[in-house]
Formats: sequence, structure tokens, C-alpha cells
Amino acid sequence: MAVVTNGTADNQLEKIRHTGLAEAVDAWAFSGAEGVRKPAVGLFAIAAQRCGVTLADGGWVIGDNPVADIAGGRAAGLKTIWIDRGTWSDAEPGADHVVSDVVDAMGILFGR
Repeated sequence: MAVVTNGTADNQLEKIRHTGLAEAVDAWAFSGAEGVRKPAVGLFAIAAQRCGVTLADGGWVIGDNPVADIAGGRAAGLKTIWIDRGTWSDAEPGADHVVSDVVDAMGILFGR
């Protein structure tokens, strides 16, 4: 499991450490450190590699941005779950699943 996010490395790493995600994920890829931003497939590929897999192995993207997260994940060949918080009223992200919060997204991943 990896965190893939646009932003500066120091800011994003602080968020991951503060929330406890650093101990819960296998890897991360920050656009500010890698020189590539979502929705570019390259950032997803870096995260996959750090997890010891390739994008061809498949996987999931959970995100709240229909372009950066969902379109990027789909371009990378991954299944997608869009967390729709109502902020993109005209968006049609084409996600595999649409949920209102991360708990529902985890339910999909773990078959609950």
C-alpha cells in the first residue's frame, strides 16, 4: 500500500507521519520529490515499484480528485474508488466505485 500525492516532500511527509500513515503503508511517492505530478502515470509507477510490484500487477487508487486520482489511476491501469465529497458537482470521473468517505472505500477493498 502506498500514498501517492501531489505536493512538496517535506509537507506531505509531515502529514503522513502526523496521521500515523507512515507505519501503515509500504511506500510513498510525492510529486515534489519525484518531479512528476498526478495524473501522470509515472508517479503511480514509482509508488508501485517501491511496493515491489508493477502497475501491470494491478491495484487500486482511492482518491477525491476526479482528474489527478481517478483519471490518473485509470490511465495507470488501476481500479478506482472516488471519494465524492460534493466538491466536483459537474465531475463524471468514470470511477469503478463512488463513495462518500474512506470507510466505505475500505469496505470495498476488503469486501465488507
